[in-house]
Amino acid sequence: MLRAAGAGVGDEVVVPAFGNTEVAQAVSLAGAVPVFADIDPVTYCLDASAVEAAVTSRTVAIVVVHRFGRSADIAGLHRLGQRHGLLVLEQGESETPYSEVGERRQRAAYLSAKLKGVWTPDEGDGHTFQQYVVRVPGNGRPDRDAFARAIRAKGVECSVPVKTPVHRMPGFRRDVCLPETERAADETLALPIAGEMSRRQLHRMVSACNALGGLLQLAF
Repeated sequence: MLRAAGAGVGDEVVVPAFGNTEVAQAVSLAGAVPVFADIDPVTYCLDASAVEAAVTSRTVAIVVVHRFGRSADIAGLHRLGQRHGLLVLEQGESETPYSEVGERRQRAAYLSAKLKGVWTPDEGDGHTFQQYVVRVPGNGRPDRDAFARAIRAKGVECSVPVKTPVHRMPGFRRDVCLPETERAADETLALPIAGEMSRRQLHRMVSACNALGGLLQLAF
């Protein structure tokens, strides 16, 4: 799509650093330069004001990635694109079967109501909860990693959704200030929300998280 739009050598394309490398790689393969902009801390998608700050006379496009089942502010980004004459491309994640969306939302609502000591995700704009991503408050990565180890020891499968932002990876390393991206990479943790999970399993996960979450809160 970038090549079809004419993106090539000497052009810049604004992309998120919070995620995997495939978007930045696609820009490079088209011959253009990926320019990283910061994310909105609620949606984990590109922030329109950060994108605007990253736009230069060489910018030709923006690649918007919808994250974890939560949509970006695509209307705001399209308005920005129109103002600057930029192509706005969207990349979604794999589609969640419609039959599973309602079940995931029910599980997400249960978790958001019961979890303590972590920051639960925003549920706006038709969130499909492809991943249920919380933030572990405290001192960033050390506390998040300790939290993950503790609940894994109690049988809770969890994962770090973005271990290293793309602008910190070899081949794409940039000296750019992306505070929300860095913070999200240090604090986020994806908890299981698979369709086969029973209410009993969800309750056990909540108990494991809350036992540690309460201790974290007391330590502040």
